[in-house]
This record gives sequence, C-alpha cells and structure tokens, in this order.
Amino acid sequence: MALEFLMWELMLLEERVRVQERRIERRVLRDTQDPFDLPREEFVFMFRISHELAFDVINAIRPLLQGQRSSGLSPEVQFLVTVHFYAQGSYQRGLGGNSILNISQPSVSRSISSVTNAINQRLLRQWVKFPMTAVERQKGREKFEAAPQPFEGTLGAIDCTHINILAPIVHEEAYVNHHGNHSLNVQAIVDLDLKILNINARYPGARNDSYIWSVSAVRQGMEYHFNNGERRTWLIGDAGYPLEPWLMTPLPHYPEWTRQFEYTKKLCKARNVVERFFGVFKSVWRCLSYQRVLMYAPDKAGRIVNACATLHNMRIHYKLPNREEDLDVELIGQNMDANLEIPYYIDQQGGPRAVAKRIQRQILDQFDNLRDGEDD
Repeated sequence: MALEFLMWELMLLEERVRVQERRIERRVLRDTQDPFDLPREEFVFMFRISHELAFDVINAIRPLLQGQRSSGLSPEVQFLVTVHFYAQGSYQRGLGGNSILNISQPSVSRSISSVTNAINQRLLRQWVKFPMTAVERQKGREKFEAAPQPFEGTLGAIDCTHINILAPIVHEEAYVNHHGNHSLNVQAIVDLDLKILNINARYPGARNDSYIWSVSAVRQGMEYHFNNGERRTWLIGDAGYPLEPWLMTPLPHYPEWTRQFEYTKKLCKARNVVERFFGVFKSVWRCLSYQRVLMYAPDKAGRIVNACATLHNMRIHYKLPNREEDLDVELIGQNMDANLEIPYYIDQQGGPRAVAKRIQRQILDQFDNLRDGEDD
C-alpha cells in the first residue's frame, strides 16, 4: 500500500515537472518569437492592423493592462492575442496553441477580457463619434452629395445586423432572432467612407430594427437638431424603419415611370454603403462572421463588437486597405440579416410623419420629368 502511494506521488511529481517545463518552454518561445518582427504584410494578415496602429493602441490602454499581470503577459502580448482572436475568429483553445503567441488558454481568456474592456473604456468614444456640431454635420452631408450615387441631405446610412452569440442563461428567448439563432441585433450608422458614426450592440436578436432606432440616443440627437431649425439633414434606412423628418426611407412597389420609383432607386443606391460596411466589418473581424458564434454572455459580446468597431475606424484613419480576398462577397451589397418587418405608424395630423411626408414630397419634386404613382 505504501509502495503504491509512493508511486502515485512520483507520477504526480513528474506531471508537475512536465507542466512547469511546458510553461517555461512556452515563455521562452514567446520571448524569442516576437510577432512585431513579422513582415508588415504578414503582420497585417494575421492581426488586421499595422505595427503603428498596434503600438498606438497598446500605449493608449497600457495603464489598464499593466495591473493585469497575474498571467505574466506584457500589454503587447495581451493585445496581440486579443486582436488575433477578433481577426481570425478562432476560439480560445485554438489560440492557446498558436506557434507565434505561445500562451495558455486561460491566459487567452483573461487577455481578451482585459483588452476588450480597456478598448471600450479608453478608445471607443474617441474613435466612434456621431457628428453633432454644425461643421461636422456639414462635412457629412458634403460627402454624400459628392458621391457617385448622391442623395442630398444625407448624414449617414443606418441598418442592423445580427451577431450570433452563445445562448444566455437569463431571458434566453429574447435573443432568438427570426433565423432561429441566438444573437445581438446590432445597429450601425456609417458614412460614405464606411466609417462608423454610431454602433449600438446592446439589444437582443428578437428586437426589431425600428424599436432599436426608436430608443436610440442618435434619434434623440437628430430630433433635437431638427427642432432647433436644422433642415435637409437626415439618415437613410430601409423599409424596416419609420419615415421621419430626420430619417428617409424607400417607397416600394411603384412602377418604373414614377417619381417614387426614381426616389427609391436613388435612396437605395446611396444606402448600399451600409450593406457594404457589414460585408467589410464581418470579413475583417471574423469573430463577428455569420458562420461564427461569440461564446460569451451578451454584455461581453457587445463589448467585443464595440472594440472591433473602434479598430475598424482606426484602420480607416491609418489607411489600411481592405483586400478583396479578405472580403465575404456574399455579404456585400445585401444584408442577409435584414429584418423587413414594416413598423406600425400612428400618424396624427401635423405629427412627425406628416412633416416627413412633406419633406419626402419635396425630394420627389426633383424628378420633375416623371409623374406620381397612384398612391403616395
């Protein structure tokens, strides 16, 4: 009996030695194989960001990561582990065995949490900002007016997309979308350069697009500017959104010879920018791809979406191109997640929708060589 106990103790000791050796080997590899030594093209392919962008983000969030030293990882390694997860869509266990980032799965998990929280805290509001000043809003309108497919007065294009997540424990049914998957319904507003003006990743998949818009801070801001005298400034959305003085939507089902048809064609061509954005966004940050599932609770999944949005805008600022081979062409030009539920309106005389109809009529008057359809 004593001999068996000694043998068991010896086996346990040997296993502890092997674990410690693996930890030392992993740390040696990590110290000798610096990802920043990779050529630029390979680095961008692996992490979707440049060396310069990486160093700037790391320096910005370093104070929040230096306190996270229980894993023994530097802020540089913590950040690269996290952005590699965003970019490749690999699950944590796979990342733990990466030949460049030789760290354990628990360290990957801690790094993703720490870095995601740090980006949300330090960088999100700096890099994702809706235009609120008169100068900012004028510049936004000028972008759409100078576009190959212009729609005058447009500040940005709005739409929602679903990001699949792990089924939550609390209110699980609220996250089941119309595809039958558990998701967040994420609202995005973008400009002509695919820059994100606003991202809202707080709502479950069962919420439709018009509801998310109705309670959003951006809607309040657009209404505020309208009530304070701003005219001919709006967002453009699809038929899942309500027509408002500050939000123009299509007029479907009109024949080609009508003003309504030309108006809708022009609006939809301009609004296509948000469809293209979703294709780029989910292709660059593969963890958000339709084929993936973020294995996190809704609040953490939302913070990951926010972090990817922040890095997306930083990529634009640093002029990093979207290589065609990186894009999911099936997502460009169409929103596979489009919620086409038409919102229900209560249109009171002189109310916002009535004002919006008058504004829409003014836009229709631009097509003076065509006539109206039977019903407007």
